[in-house]
Amino acid sequence: MKVEKVKSQMRRGLLEYCILLLLDREAAYSSDIIDKLREAKLIVVEGTLYPLLTRLKNDGLLSYEWQESTQGPPRKYYALTAEGKVFLGELEESWRELNNSVEYIASRKSKTE
Repeated sequence: MKVEKVKSQMRRGLLEYCILLLLDREAAYSSDIIDKLREAKLIVVEGTLYPLLTRLKNDGLLSYEWQESTQGPPRKYYALTAEGKVFLGELEESWRELNNSVEYIASRKSKTE
């Protein structure tokens, strides 16, 4: 199995969590979300992001509002809903548990070698 395939699967698994983390700080336009994810080396294309944003909105985790733009048509800004904030809290707890488990296993490996 190629490592790139596994890395891609890991990124996809964390993408939803990272989007919610970004939107917890402030509402954002989709291209701003893509830019921030790229800065973090979570390479995302619009074709990946838009369906995910739509699904999160349909699940009640995100809302959006149209804001006028000085550079063209109005833009859709996404934000977390109250339900989204609760869901993010649950994901944060799950992430801590997973991260602790991986760190535990990684530290045991290096001590036995």
